[in-house]
Amino acid sequence: MRYPDDGASRGSGERPTAPSGPEDETHLFFDGTCGLCHRAVRLVLRADRAARVRFAPIEGPTFRRLVGDTRTVRLPDSLVLRLPDGSLLTRSAAMVALLRRLGGLWRPLATVVAVVPAAVADRLYDGVARVRRRLFRRPTESCPTVRPDLLNRFDP
Repeated sequence: MRYPDDGASRGSGERPTAPSGPEDETHLFFDGTCGLCHRAVRLVLRADRAARVRFAPIEGPTFRRLVGDTRTVRLPDSLVLRLPDGSLLTRSAAMVALLRRLGGLWRPLATVVAVVPAAVADRLYDGVARVRRRLFRRPTESCPTVRPDLLNRFDP
């Protein structure tokens, strides 16, 4: 699902502007209390060799500053992708856009996932989101444990 107020669909190709500051970068917001979200962040960190994505917990001040309270109430508490143009993607739309941004072999995977109807992919996403806390242990910190040289990719 896309939340830019423009109603664009999951399959639409976005052409973001070049980042010029923290507000103009791609941010992956994650549930700081979810073990699966922490694993997803570590996977994206490893795959994002070009360092295109920044990270911040949904519970943190960066999320509140960049997203705002009025849009927050409509968003899930799992993963939210904020594009440089300020639009927000959730569920399968966020996964497809994130895979495309990672580039390399992740792009063909994004194409495969994008072929799945959004309603089906979102239902699968929601099913995993419902059981994630039972399957993955709650982390002790709101940000995943990462190497010190990667800490600069995280915002509070």
